[in-house]
This record gives sequence, structure tokens and C-alpha cells, in this order.
Amino acid sequence: SCMKRYSKVCGAIYPYVLHSILMKDRTDSRPSIVDELKQRLLESERRATDSEARAVNSEARVRHLEEKLQLALARLYGRKTEKHFSPAVEQAELLFDEIEVRAESPDSVVDKTTVEAHTRRKGGGRKPLPDSLPRVEIVHDLSETAKVCACGTALKRIGEEVSERLELIPAKAQVLREIRPKYACPGCEGTDDPKPAVRVADLPPRLLPKSIATPGLLAHIVTSKFVDGLPLYRQSKMLTRHGIELSDGKMSRWLVKVAVACSRLRELFVRQLLSSAVIGVDETHLQVLKEPGRKDSSRSWAWVIRSMDFEHPGTLFLYSTSRSAQFITETLKDYRGTLVTDGYAGYNELGRREEICHAGCWAHARRKFDEAIKGFSGKKRKKGTLAEEALSRIRQLYLIEKQARDQLPEERLALRQEKALPVLYEFHDWLQAAVPRTPPKGALGEAIAYTLGQWRKLIVYTEDPLIPIDNNLTENAIRPFVIGRKNWLFAGSPAGAQASALFYSLVETARSCGLEPYAYLRELFERLPYAQSDEDLAVLLPKVGSPEH
Repeated sequence: SCMKRYSKVCGAIYPYVLHSILMKDRTDSRPSIVDELKQRLLESERRATDSEARAVNSEARVRHLEEKLQLALARLYGRKTEKHFSPAVEQAELLFDEIEVRAESPDSVVDKTTVEAHTRRKGGGRKPLPDSLPRVEIVHDLSETAKVCACGTALKRIGEEVSERLELIPAKAQVLREIRPKYACPGCEGTDDPKPAVRVADLPPRLLPKSIATPGLLAHIVTSKFVDGLPLYRQSKMLTRHGIELSDGKMSRWLVKVAVACSRLRELFVRQLLSSAVIGVDETHLQVLKEPGRKDSSRSWAWVIRSMDFEHPGTLFLYSTSRSAQFITETLKDYRGTLVTDGYAGYNELGRREEICHAGCWAHARRKFDEAIKGFSGKKRKKGTLAEEALSRIRQLYLIEKQARDQLPEERLALRQEKALPVLYEFHDWLQAAVPRTPPKGALGEAIAYTLGQWRKLIVYTEDPLIPIDNNLTENAIRPFVIGRKNWLFAGSPAGAQASALFYSLVETARSCGLEPYAYLRELFERLPYAQSDEDLAVLLPKVGSPEH
């Protein structure tokens, strides 16, 4: 048996030995068997490495898609708050957000610290009704027999108990009949006078000549749509209930004509706004029908420019068919000052100009880390993550800014440089150290990359006390537009979009100045036909305080 095995082994290796002898003189032209085996081993190892790398990339892509899915679900169904710091505050918000809880158990015992974290209101009871409202007195007196005591003596009035209730009367419509008497000469019948034979007083200037629309009606339509978010077709139905037939098409044409009449006022408003030392810019999408050369489903844009001057606040809405940098660059071509924006690349061209200081927005950087937290489901989320630590560091900056908010500009600048700069330097080192430990494709990696990419713009606010830490004022100004868009959905034409941009500019500026939009618009529409010069128009622009008369 041993001999048989030996013969088999010899028979197996014989061809290789013979092949080696025969090919001995050609070893230089053909690699040896050992080299070939080594090459195959290296090929196998390379394929294994590539397969492992593909598996790692696939796993990273799965995690990235899971983050996007969780973030999308959080945006649809989750809470919109970005607070992740105080469990007591979060619990209080969950409690007080429930109307049913408040209605069914108004006297529920809640932890004292939780209530104080949620609200600072002191005392209880109902707020008194405004003194400016007219009072209608209704006396509920005793009958004459009840005013007599059992002893037969008449009762004497010693005081009274007063309670107030709020009554609301629906909108009241009335017709203004303008009567102009006619005059003629009964003697010569006007033959001896070069003036017209029949004389009648001229009508006063009107915003819309030969129209039934009064300044009050126009102000009501504008306020209802651009403040309350009521589309014109809903307003038409509401007026129909009062017996007034007024189509939404006619109201739309009125608003376009009013916007054209306000064109000079708009030009003056733009010049005044762009004279501000600090402005914020943001944009949001808009759908406009009947745009030349474009489909009705095409996306247009509304740009918002907000003045950061608290003494002369202003908000300007602009309509554009494109989000390209060319539009906003052309609009701000003559601007000199500080520009506060998010990280959209379209603003970079403006930031390269020497006469513009480009500042970033810490609210957007914070939102990136908040989305990184929301990208994980509840079971996978762990406390003390890098995203939560980043949010904690950003919160320190906002706490410092809260202290500096009510101080003089010089004191605010000193506080920022004394306390905020060390936090910023430490945060920057922390971000750079976190880069190698974070997958670049994930939400956290993107948040870190965004913050580092915007870093120079994000620290500009520590060099000028007039620059805010974020662009929240502009975002707050754009929010009513976004809410109204959910109701009216689209603009019917480019002219309608231009008119909407003008009216949003007026009502949002009036609100930021502390004016009641309807009262301001009514006075504006009454006085605008009389304005002839730029000085007359400047008086009609919204200003802080009561409008001038």
C-alpha cells in the first residue's frame, strides 16, 4: 500500500518536474508557478478588500438613508421645537400643548418648577377687557315690590355690582352716497359766462377712480388676505353671506391696480431699506401661473430683505422667477453694509464685494445638529452624542447673547469678545477634532462640515455690536408668507405676484413698527392720491409709533 501511495505521488508531481526541466531555459519569459500563485493570492486578497469596502460603504449608505427617513418622519409628524436641553421644559410643553388636558383637569397639580419653566405669568384670573372698547350699559334692577323691606321701609341703593361680557358685531357694510349739487344761472343760462353753464363740485382724488372700492374696503381685503391668510375666493363667499356680490376676480384686479398706484412709494421704501447698516436676506419658493415661457408647475421665488435697524425696521418682499445669485446681486448692487444670510451659495458673490461684510447665521448651524439628532429613532438615540454636545456649546453662545441683548452697543461688543470668543475658539477646535471620527455622508458629518465651512461668517458678529447672532428676524418676517401660501397656494399671474410682494412688504413693516395693519393701510389708501412729491410719500411710509396725520 505504501508503494502504491508513493507511485501515485510520483505520478502526480512528475508532470510538474518534467515541465520545469523542459522550460528551464525560458524562465525569464514566463513567471514561475510560485509567482503565479502569489499573484492569484494577491488578486484574491484585493477582491476580498474591495468586497469589504463595498460592504462598509453599503452599511454607511443604509445608515445615511435611515437618518434621512427618520428626519423626514420627524418633519412630518414630530414636534418642530429645537430644544434638547431641559427635560422639565419639554415635559411642560407636552402638558400644555394638550387642549383636552387643560379642559378636563384645569386644577391639576403640576410640579412648580415645570410651570415656572413654561410661563412667567404671575397671578391668575381673567384679563380685563380693553378700555378702548365702547361700553353699552345694561341695568338689571329689582322690581318695585322687591325694593320694599318686610318692615315696610323702602330699600336704599348703597352701591352696585358690575360685570362685563364681550359682544362681537359682525362686519358692517354700508354704501357711501356722494351727492354733488348742480348749479346753473336762471337768467342768462350761462351765455354771458365763459365758464360751463352747469357747475358741479369736483370729486376728491381717489386711489381707484370710477370704482366702488373705498379705502376701507381695500384695506379690509388686503388685511384679510395678507395678514389673516384668507384667499380672495373665501372673502367673496363671506361677503355673499351679507348680500354683497363681489367676485374674487374683481378683487384681484383691484389689488393689482392698487399695487401699481403704490409703485412710487415702493421705490422710496426700497431706497430707505437699503440704507440700513445691517440687513438680512432669505428666500422661499412660490408658484405663479401664466408666467411667459414657463409651465404653471414651475417654481418661482419670493426674496425677503429685512432691516436689522430696530428704530427703523422694514421688510421688503421681492418676486423672481429664479433663485439664481444674479437676481439678488443685481438688487443689492448699490448696497453698502452688513449682509446676514444662511449658507446658500448664491450669497457668496455678494460677500466677495469689499463694501459688504457677510455674516452667517448660528440658527442654521444649530438646526443642522438638531436634524442630526432627529435622524435617529428613539431606540437608536443615545444620550451624550456629539450632536448634543455641539448643541450645548451653541446654547452657551445664545445665553451670552441673551445677556448682551439689552446692553449698549459698546458693552455688547465687550461682552461678546470677553465671553463668546473663548467659547467659539474651543468649539472650533472641538469640531476639527470630531471630523476624523464622523462619517462625512451622515447628518452629523454634514452639520460639522457646514459649520466649519461657514466659520468665518459665523464669528463676524463678535466684531460688530449691530450684527445679530442669527438671521431669525428675517425668518420670522417670512413666516406669515409661508403660512398664507398654504391657504392661497399660488399667485394667478406675475402681476399678482408683484402685488402680493408689495402688500406683504407693507403689512409686515407696519407690524414690526407696532402699527395695526388695517388702520395703517386705510390711512395710506386715503392719503396716497394726495401725495405729489417724495416728501409727501415719505410721510406715508410705516414708522415706529402712531402714523402721522
